[in-house]
Amino acid sequence: MKSIFAPTLVVVLLIAADPALAVPGGPIGHLDPGAWHCEQPGDAGGAVGLHVADEDFEVVNANTYRTAHGRGTYLLTGDMLTFTSGPKEGESFRRITTGFMRKTDAAGTNTTLRCVRRVVNNG
Repeated sequence: MKSIFAPTLVVVLLIAADPALAVPGGPIGHLDPGAWHCEQPGDAGGAVGLHVADEDFEVVNANTYRTAHGRGTYLLTGDMLTFTSGPKEGESFRRITTGFMRKTDAAGTNTTLRCVRRVVNNG
């Protein structure tokens, strides 16, 4: 005798997994652990970027970050990173690539502040 529960169970599990994709703004994601270096653009006559140390942060794990001023949590939905608690609470960034972000203003428009994930050749 064939069980009708096996196919039904698969459908139920697929439906249960789908709500994460239905989050406004896109699927919930995370940033890889590591330090982020933030800067304003420089000019042709000087430095390429002007470091803004107060904007630097480090991703500790899938939802936690820290700065020189303390720890907090973040939420990444689609390409938008929002700091939900801690010293950067309320700030948002648009992820351009896995290692590059731009800070956004209250209207969601990209600002000139950019942050890059530190790796061996830019640390």
